[in-house]
Amino acid sequence: MLAYLFPDRADDFKARARESAQVWVQAGLQYPSDVAAGMELGQTVGARIVEWAKQDGSDRVGAVDIPPGPCRWTGINPVTPFAGARKTWVLSSGSQLRPGPPPDCRSPQGQTELAEVRNYPRTFETNAAAFYWQSGRSNWNNVIDQKIFEYRLDLNPPRAARVYALAYIAAYDATVACWDAKYTYWAIRPFMLGVTPLFPTPNHPSYPAAHGCFSGSISAVLAYLFPHDAVDLNALGKEAGESRLWAGIHFRSDIDTGLALGRAVAKLVIERAEKDGSQ
Repeated sequence: MLAYLFPDRADDFKARARESAQVWVQAGLQYPSDVAAGMELGQTVGARIVEWAKQDGSDRVGAVDIPPGPCRWTGINPVTPFAGARKTWVLSSGSQLRPGPPPDCRSPQGQTELAEVRNYPRTFETNAAAFYWQSGRSNWNNVIDQKIFEYRLDLNPPRAARVYALAYIAAYDATVACWDAKYTYWAIRPFMLGVTPLFPTPNHPSYPAAHGCFSGSISAVLAYLFPHDAVDLNALGKEAGESRLWAGIHFRSDIDTGLALGRAVAKLVIERAEKDGSQ
């Protein structure tokens, strides 16, 4: 998969795979035939996923018309405007769970939300959280790895792989659904209405919030997989969403809708997981 996604480094990834497999032979834990069979099986599965990827619509490019309007996004060259039409895994399409439209920015609700983000009383703690969730340190892989090791799933590779699979199927479908809504409504960003953000705003429409969609979906799946930690995991997902208001780059309705959309996708993934035979 990595060789397909990053063709310039394909030889390096293939060499790493061979090296990783040979370690088990060198350690006396596997026969060479075990390693050869495992590599063949893994490559066969990877090839099927690559074939899926070649038909998922992710290579679509082209010009896009930005609709005018008083509450519309006013940027140029928006990020991945066709991502909402990509093939999904659990959803029937990116539009399956499309939320209703955001509030009109001129309406009482819109003005209230604008005032909230413009006048938010930023503190050191809220700024720190906003920067954290903007940075690579906030990668959800760190949370997943921690839970895998805390519950000793590192000793059970199929269960560990299942954690990653469910979390990122949810995250992917939630992101596609998020982008479907973003480019359906083309909602204006706070900075376009005079709000000063902590850091540059991502170059795509505001509604719904991508952090809400992504983190809402992953945190809900992890809460299902690790029920003893459900409260903390869901709180972490909510913090990721809220941090975007603290940073001045999203409105309240962006965040609430994003979190709800992510959790709705997670619910469908969990329903599928409960029938996958792993119980």
